[in-house]
Amino acid sequence: MNAPVAAGSVAAEHPRPRLAVSSCLLGAPVRYNGAHSRDRFLTGLLFRHVDWVPVCPEMEIGLGAPRPAMRLHTDGHIRTRDGTADHTAAMHALADQRVLDLENVDGYVFKGRSPSCGLLKLPRFASGGPGERTDGQPVDRDGSGVFAARIREALPDLPVEEDGRLHDPVLCEHFIERVFAHARLRAFFAEDWCARDLVAFHSRHKLQLLAHHPDGYRRIGRIVARAGERDPTEVEADYRRVFVATLAIRAGRGRHVNALQHALGFVGGRLDAVRRHDILNAIEAYRNGTAPLSVPIALLHHHAAGEHFSYLADQTYLAPFPDDLHLRHHL
Repeated sequence: MNAPVAAGSVAAEHPRPRLAVSSCLLGAPVRYNGAHSRDRFLTGLLFRHVDWVPVCPEMEIGLGAPRPAMRLHTDGHIRTRDGTADHTAAMHALADQRVLDLENVDGYVFKGRSPSCGLLKLPRFASGGPGERTDGQPVDRDGSGVFAARIREALPDLPVEEDGRLHDPVLCEHFIERVFAHARLRAFFAEDWCARDLVAFHSRHKLQLLAHHPDGYRRIGRIVARAGERDPTEVEADYRRVFVATLAIRAGRGRHVNALQHALGFVGGRLDAVRRHDILNAIEAYRNGTAPLSVPIALLHHHAAGEHFSYLADQTYLAPFPDDLHLRHHL
């Protein structure tokens, strides 16, 4: 189901994340009505760069497709619309089982608006409590799918998103950035490592971390600085926690500008006035919203490579995911 990445291509420099996904989003006819919800981005541009781990909780607990539609209720249960069957316990048991398989994935794309897999703003219906409405309309829209909520509770650091929210360029870029960073982190700690290796890994991610949260950037720097003095297991746990938490904070325009200016500081002394001016103009155009983030990034990447300045050229901030995803053209 996964297309290979050609050796020597830009994408070959990136890890292949393992990405869990609601099966219907890949085109499997497993929805309650026997249809699918194939997503063009997931099955198109992203398809060649990730290894999918498809999941459909309804099918895995034996409900089949088509099947009776279900609703989420205010008591946290998921029942068929006619109220004749409650599948909450089965969903929870499956989630607890699936968590063991999902500990080595780098993210999860859930089907939105699903009473099992939706992440947020799901309609919740009355469960017969005192004062609840009885007209069959939703009580509120504050629900989360019972399967998705259980997974998130067990794996709070896992990058997750809904399919519909991936149509927002800002949310999509942030999610995919986190997924590829998670894959690099997972691959690094899967091998034997020492403090010097961690310094090298961290050095490549400095600008990326700075762009997301300067305080997190400083905190994780202190962890790395003391890595040789501490128990490696504790260092790994602390580094993972702060790394993931820092990248979970979305980078705004101002923080991107700060990271871009830091990047220019690394290479600016090697450039003549004309080339420095071009980069400064591109950064200012991005700051003003008249150019996308990809413009100053491309200039910095070009000059870092041209000047053989490997420290900047190797920064994950300049290429956090494969270029052919074109995610920074819309920021």
